[in-house]
Amino acid sequence: MAIEDPRPLTGEPLPLDLLNTTWITGDGLHDLLADESGARHWLDGHGFTDAPAEPGPLREAREALRALLLDRDAVAGVNAVLARGGERPQLRAGGTVERAVVAAPEWRVPWACAARLVALLETHGGRVRACANDECVLWFLDTSRPGTRRWCSMAACGNRDKAVRHGRVRHR
Repeated sequence: MAIEDPRPLTGEPLPLDLLNTTWITGDGLHDLLADESGARHWLDGHGFTDAPAEPGPLREAREALRALLLDRDAVAGVNAVLARGGERPQLRAGGTVERAVVAAPEWRVPWACAARLVALLETHGGRVRACANDECVLWFLDTSRPGTRRWCSMAACGNRDKAVRHGRVRHR
C-alpha cells in the first residue's frame, strides 16, 4: 500500500522536488530523507524503484543543489556530484536512443538530479525560485505566464503573506 506524501509541495521538476524533501510546519523542520523509508518513498514516487534507498547520497546532492541555487557561484558541490557519474547513449531496436546514467548505483539518481538542475538552469534559470515566505524552505519552477509567482503555494504561503499585510493595514 502506497503512503501519502507528507510534503506540502510536490510535482516540481525532479531536482526541485529533491530540494523539497525538507519542509517546515508548525512542528519545525521535516526531512523526508532522514531515513531509508523516506528515501524509498521519494525514489518510488519518481519511478526509481530499482535504485538503492540510501539517503546519504540523496541528502548530499540535495544540499549541493540548494547551495548552488542560493549562490550561483557555489558550483563545487554540484560539480562533485556530477563527477560521480556520466551519461552514455545506447541505441535500441528501431533506432531509438536511450541515455543511461553510468555511476555507482547509489549515485545514479543524485547524479540525474544534478544534471537535470544544470539543464533547468540553462533553459529556465530565472524562473527557478525559492518561496518568498521567509519561514519557508521550498523551491518551485515559476510556470506562470508573466513569470511573477512568488510563493510555493498560494493556499499556504501566499495567503499567510496577504493576511499579514491585511493585518498591518487594519492596524493603521
